[in-house]
Amino acid sequence: MKKTSLGAAALCAMASLNASASNSSYTAVTAASKLEFTGTQAGAEFNGTFHDYTASVEFNPDALEAARIDVQIQLASVDTKDKDRDKTIRGPDIFDTAHFPVAHYVTRSITKSGSGYAAIGALTLRGVTKEVPITFQLVPSNGSAKLAGTAQLKRLEFGAGQGDWKSTEWVADSVKISFALVLNGKQQ
Repeated sequence: MKKTSLGAAALCAMASLNASASNSSYTAVTAASKLEFTGTQAGAEFNGTFHDYTASVEFNPDALEAARIDVQIQLASVDTKDKDRDKTIRGPDIFDTAHFPVAHYVTRSITKSGSGYAAIGALTLRGVTKEVPITFQLVPSNGSAKLAGTAQLKRLEFGAGQGDWKSTEWVADSVKISFALVLNGKQQ
């Protein structure tokens, strides 16, 4: 009887070690990754990129309840290839980077979906926190991974549109987000 319980205990301990070993921790390689958005101004789409951000990912497809994506974006790094538009976006009527320099997104739950994964996360922008769903795929490869996906949000829900920019006559409320992150495994 003792042999059986010792064997069972050893198997449980090995299973626990294997489960924790299969948890993967990653950080984004910003120089090789993209975090972009698409807005609409005067009826025409425009694209923007954030150049300065950090992303940390904890992911195990067999333990999604412990998975987490955490992204912090330096909003002043916005680049739409139009200096006047970028100045306006950084200014007090849109991002107000002087008072709210960082946007923060962190997942609250991740589930398997037909084409990859779906997550619900909290986005804090301009001091306002709202849930924003994302869909994504994560493909691990030799200690690194690629994570790519999309989201959609309403800028006015976060107060990103004050004064003349509160109207949707010239700038649409809906904003599409896309990301393609190259992830390196964290050193343990």
